[in-house]
Amino acid sequence: MIWLLLLLLVSPAQAQPRSGYLDAGPDSRAMQDDDTANPAFLWVEQGKVLWGSLGCGGCHGDVATMRGVAARYPKYDAVLGRPVSLARRIATHRAVPDSEDMLALLAVIGLQSRGLPLAIDISGPARPSYEAGKALFHRRQGQLNLACANCHDDLAGRHLGGAVIPEGHPNGYPIYRLEWQALGSLERRLRQCVVGVRAVPWADGSRELADLEFFLGARAAGLVVETPAVRP
Repeated sequence: MIWLLLLLLVSPAQAQPRSGYLDAGPDSRAMQDDDTANPAFLWVEQGKVLWGSLGCGGCHGDVATMRGVAARYPKYDAVLGRPVSLARRIATHRAVPDSEDMLALLAVIGLQSRGLPLAIDISGPARPSYEAGKALFHRRQGQLNLACANCHDDLAGRHLGGAVIPEGHPNGYPIYRLEWQALGSLERRLRQCVVGVRAVPWADGSRELADLEFFLGARAAGLVVETPAVRP
């Protein structure tokens, strides 16, 4: 296929999880490192306002009490019998997924856990969801007959055109992508990837998305939360 001709060998995938931050260019890394230059902080500030106006503090107190929350999501919900992302958890109370309000709340809550290691619990009844997400990660699909693992495991560290193929870890979401010129959720990125291999994207809130996000969170063990990250 033509896309294979664009791949230039740089280095094999790392034994330990490698943040996409390390594969971004110096300008993107500098933007993420400087909160005053990171465009995602426009959403963070909006999130602080929403935290008060939506009454979140009535139950949770100051948003600073959310430290550690984002590091533990997606989280298995025994009542629902499936993993639930932080976005979906928020949606049960206040905001619509992928809306500007949702992204703002995700950004300000995620920021509280910045620097903490991801700690996704896949034990006990959560294990089948993890295994289902893992199977999806390795399942080929679409007209291009590609799996997530083909790029983000097998070809991680190589180049596709002028860009480094990252390992695809979710430790920075919601992220500001220069490609989007906006903040976006992990679900948005997953849908974009599925469309990129010419497959039918999963429906919003589907079990497939929930299991895949759960697996990706566990796969990134060893990385710290970078929310809100900046990527090309």
